[in-house]
Amino acid sequence: MANNEKKGNAFSNNPLVKAVGSQQIVVLLAVVVLFLVFGIASKSFRQYTTLLSLLDTVYYIAFMAIGVTFCLITGGVDLSIGTGMICYSLIGAFCVVKLGMPIGVGILISLLCGVIMGVWNGFLVAALNLPPFIATLCTMMITRGLGSLVTGGLSVAWPASNSAQGAYRNLFKFNTGSVIIPVGFILVIVATIVMSTVLNKTRPGRYIIAIGSNKEALRLSGVNVVKWQWLAYIISGLFTGFAAIAYAGVLSSSVAPGAGAGLEMDAVCAAIIGGTSMSGGSGTVIGTILGVFVMALLKIGLPFVGFQANMQQIITGLVLILAVFIDVVKNSKKA
Repeated sequence: MANNEKKGNAFSNNPLVKAVGSQQIVVLLAVVVLFLVFGIASKSFRQYTTLLSLLDTVYYIAFMAIGVTFCLITGGVDLSIGTGMICYSLIGAFCVVKLGMPIGVGILISLLCGVIMGVWNGFLVAALNLPPFIATLCTMMITRGLGSLVTGGLSVAWPASNSAQGAYRNLFKFNTGSVIIPVGFILVIVATIVMSTVLNKTRPGRYIIAIGSNKEALRLSGVNVVKWQWLAYIISGLFTGFAAIAYAGVLSSSVAPGAGAGLEMDAVCAAIIGGTSMSGGSGTVIGTILGVFVMALLKIGLPFVGFQANMQQIITGLVLILAVFIDVVKNSKKA
């Protein structure tokens, strides 16, 4: 019996499955199937402009999802990332457009806002030991009102690509004059590689995983649990700042105060679909990015096959229920 368990099967022993993970392989197949289904069902979906729209959605969801993965692995969550992304983008745009600051300063301010809120969330969750759901829900309300307060309730647009300070948009979409190149995809890949290495190959990453597995045992072993749990929320805040820049870089219209509620669920859902456990202790950044593509395909692809916004939300909710159910089944088998 022991030998059979050790041998496993052809699928589980496949080198690719071992390297990436069986759930990630399934999610990758789901991405391919969704792309083929939407492509076959709609000729318009196969156009290059649709691919650009898909990637525009991927960028900001991906950055939020990478950050929140670290919180989820600790057994927590960060619900402030959706409204936070809009808030930080608004503040950065206000500094550039209304206060006349250079675009680089506006970008740094957006990132700094994300880090500050990450420090705040970490203080509430790690230092004060408040429930992550409640703590970050309160921060969600704060960021939703803060952006509106700073701009006086007005929408603010980042500089257009054809303006003097609009070159930052080339970080995500480079216009050669004849074709638009989605260079932002390279940034997502780089972020995925870097943060996957941090999570799996560094001491902070291992401690963050260990917090989700058994926080008390880690504390009794002499590790400063508060410090590393706090770091997970700082990472989430930083990447929400990156998401704010990505959102501004691909958005052609103004950033509107009070928006962003619900976007956090796209990121959380992507992480869970990609194999991050709701109870903490396991997850991969690569799996999260695959989950991001599932969410982006559903957002962009469903309208091409006749589903309206209300049906999109229902389908997304059902997908999340399925992902959580799979997570529960996996955890029950481990137990």
